[in-house]
Amino acid sequence: MSNVVQPGQRVAVLVDSQNLYHTTQSVYSRNIDYEELLDEAVAGRELTRAIAYVIRANSPNEENFFEALQEIGFETKIKEIKTHADGSKSADWDVGMILDAVTLAPNLDSVVICTGDGDFSRLCSHLRHEGVRIEAMAFGESTSEELVDAADAFTDLSARSDRFLL
Repeated sequence: MSNVVQPGQRVAVLVDSQNLYHTTQSVYSRNIDYEELLDEAVAGRELTRAIAYVIRANSPNEENFFEALQEIGFETKIKEIKTHADGSKSADWDVGMILDAVTLAPNLDSVVICTGDGDFSRLCSHLRHEGVRIEAMAFGESTSEELVDAADAFTDLSARSDRFLL
């Protein structure tokens, strides 16, 4: 397995949209520039799949957002927000992202996960064992150290926030 980004590598980009959204809203009060995010993640390699995992929360302009992601080149996987008996709400794509990464891995050289969620650190170990380079991209102030340590490479989007924020 190569730990160096090379033009011929086949790469998939998996974006935890909720994780990035909450960080950019709470820290910067801005939105992600998904086009720049995808460009940085691909880094001149052969893009095999780009998937944005999103939540349908019935908020204004959400369909426009989903369409914009598709125009940029993302496949969108949409999950409905769940309301529990106690009134709390939840929506989580962790298992879906992990399953997609493991399923896609045999046909890839690299997987880029765009999330700061430490729950993905075990995925990093598994993919590396399978011979796949695993990269993480997220905003450093909300990224788990466990994830940073587990990935082959980490891109701190905060270091160039003007590029990655609208």
